[in-house]
Amino acid sequence: MIARLLVYTRTTDYRHDSIPDAVAAVRGLAEFAVDHTEDPAALEAPLGAYAAVVFLSTSGEVLTPAGRERLVGYIEAGGGFVGVHAAACTEYDWPYFGELLGARFARHPEYQPGKAVIEDHDHPATRSLPAVWEFTDEWYDFRANPRGRARVLAVADESSYSGGGMGADHPLVWCREQGRGRVFYTALGHASQAYADPRFRGHLGGGIAWAARLRDQ
Repeated sequence: MIARLLVYTRTTDYRHDSIPDAVAAVRGLAEFAVDHTEDPAALEAPLGAYAAVVFLSTSGEVLTPAGRERLVGYIEAGGGFVGVHAAACTEYDWPYFGELLGARFARHPEYQPGKAVIEDHDHPATRSLPAVWEFTDEWYDFRANPRGRARVLAVADESSYSGGGMGADHPLVWCREQGRGRVFYTALGHASQAYADPRFRGHLGGGIAWAARLRDQ
């Protein structure tokens, strides 16, 4: 079964150079057909044809009031939502978006190697990953810990890199339900190298597939 995705990459703040490679990586996932846009009008149109909406390193205020209303209706009715990396730096002025995602970006140390510890191997996004996943990224800190509001799938091992600010419990990847919809978020995906990494592509594809209800757990 091929599921259709709306991949949205509009930025009004920091723009990641990796966005073209990120879009190409999602297009390369065999389970999906992708409509890619940076036009906010696309979020004002009916979204029911999409199995999931993916905010792929969006930043800043990227939706119109009509787009916000449409997105809420879509998710609450059962649509899938995926946030990747800088999606947590998006729509700071809209409280619903922060609740939807589970946490908002606070800061990050320099881009560097580190370790992600997989806390839950039963999810499609983490099922094929090693117990300790060595990766290079920005290791986002968040304004609040999403644990308790979300199912945490992986945490950052702050002892494995410099500059972490959340302590021993530092969620990095999680999922949750919003209304009848499913939400998946991964903080990883800063650089183009991530999207060339088969493990990362599998991680991202599994998260999208879960949000789109192609896979369970």
